[in-house]
Formats: sequence, C-alpha cells, structure tokens
Amino acid sequence: MRKILDRYYGKLRKLKASYVLLNFFNRRKLEHARRMYSKYGVKRNVLLPISSAHMPKGPAESPWLDVPDAQRRLMESEGLKRFEASVQQALLRWPVDGYVVLRGLFTPDEVAAMNSEVDRLIRDNVVDFNFTGRKIMFAFHHSDLLRKAVHDRRILDVMDFLLGRKVRVFQSINFLTGSEQHAHSDSIHMTTYPLGYMIAAWIALEPITSENGCLIYHPGSHRLPYLLNDSYDHGGNRFEIGDDAYARYEGAIDQAIRTGGFPAQEFHAQPGDVLIWHANLLHGGKKMTTPDASRKSMVIHCFAEDVLCYHELTQRPAMMEER
Repeated sequence: MRKILDRYYGKLRKLKASYVLLNFFNRRKLEHARRMYSKYGVKRNVLLPISSAHMPKGPAESPWLDVPDAQRRLMESEGLKRFEASVQQALLRWPVDGYVVLRGLFTPDEVAAMNSEVDRLIRDNVVDFNFTGRKIMFAFHHSDLLRKAVHDRRILDVMDFLLGRKVRVFQSINFLTGSEQHAHSDSIHMTTYPLGYMIAAWIALEPITSENGCLIYHPGSHRLPYLLNDSYDHGGNRFEIGDDAYARYEGAIDQAIRTGGFPAQEFHAQPGDVLIWHANLLHGGKKMTTPDASRKSMVIHCFAEDVLCYHELTQRPAMMEER
C-alpha cells in the first residue's frame, strides 16, 4: 500500500496543476511574492507556475561580493571590522571559495538542547520525515528553542553582511542521518531574482566524519553560471515537470564539475561548527560507510528580504510566512 501511495504522490508532484491548487489554498503566504512581482515587473498571477523563463530579461543586480572586484570591496569594508579576527579571516575567503566555516559557534549545551528538542518533536509526533525519508522540514515552526536557534544573530549577522542585505529565515531541515544527496546548487530548489540572494548554513549537531556521511562541497563552483531550467533538457512541458527532471539536472551538474575542474572537499566537523555557503555553491552528502549511521545536523536556508523568491525546479513561488 505504501508503494502505491508513494507512486500516486509522485505523479501528483509532477503535475503543475497540483501546485496551482496548493497555491490557491495557501494564497495568504504569497503576499510577499505579489509584492516582489510588482517590484520587478513580473506580469504573472502568483497562483501560476513561475520560473527563470518569466523573469525580466537583461542585466540584473548582483550581490556585492559576486562582482569582479569583490575581494577589494571586502577588504575595504567597514562592516568587516565589526567581526572578531577569526571570523574576519574566514570571511575573506568568501569571494574565492563560496563558503565560510565558523568553528564552535554553538556551545555543547546549546547543541545538546537542540538534539533533545528534535528528539521530543519526533517522539510526540509533532514532526515527521518528508517523502525522502531523511529530512524533517520546518521543525522550527513547532519549537521556540529551534526558532531561536535558526534566528541566532551569530549566523544571521554574517549572512546579512555577505549578501549586503537583511535576510529572513525561509526553512530549516533537520537530519538524523546523512543526506547522501548528489552534488547540486540550492538555487535549483530555492531561487531568487536577482540571482544570488539565497544563503544557507549547516550546523553540526554531533561529530561529522567521512564514515557517517559528511557534507561535500566544491570550492569555487559558486562562480559557475547558474544551472536553471533553460540550461538543460529537463523533459518537462507546459503542464508537467519532467519525470526525471532532477536526474537530468544532476547529470548536467556532474558535467559542469568535470568541465570546470572543481575537486570535492569534505566538511569534517565537531558539534556546534557551522558552514555557511553561497546560493550557487555545488555541494552534497557523502555516502555513509555504515548504512543509517547517526549524523545529526540542521540546515537553515535564508532569502534576502526584498527579492523575488521561487522554486525553479517545481516552478512555483515561495510561500513566505508574513510577520
């Protein structure tokens, strides 16, 4: 029965009409999209499918550290000086590498509290894993403790600085095991117009090694062109998302990595370490040496407050909680 339901759900997830219906029933969460459509001149109903093909043509602004002289701008920035020396040194690598590592950002007590809270939410059936069987989505909506953690200024202040704009938390994902996810850019899932105004943070909630499925990233790959729906044959049409759209996307990413020569690096971490990465940094999860090995972690995805936010792969506007 479960396999039949999964197959049925999979078919629904490929029909664009199902997302239109979802948008209709959640239209109050599309107020931000309406404002941004107006701001950027997107002539489209927010209930309808949306993708990069519907965005304004021509040059668009870029985040201040995505420009050719980003390194000079960063070194001359007064804002850089307000961070402690170790953070400043980490930030200076952003234009080249596309990520920042903040070691020991959360204390052991804070990490223990987050783990206990996730365990409680699962035990009390407040949250559950999504269709992948690995991800717990939006747990911070159900917990004051996790809400405080994802809005921690030690993370958000860095994100605000790197994007040059205030950010707002869009979603959290909690993992108990490794994702084993293929290399990808978050911008195929959480896209912005103008491009580049999404940013993410990954928090280690236990020791992370090669054995339990550490995060893998490709330094410098954020400088590659964004791979969006018009950049590869996704197999979709006006009414449906392609049956194997994401597999085709993964193949295109593999080709980009091989062509560009971006070797993978592993993020080995201790509890409380944080990795912040660029919207276009290619990353994934290493295959676990021991199947289902524990690898507790939490990911935060944030959008800049005043940009258009949507999902390129599923072609729908992002639903934003109004404050």
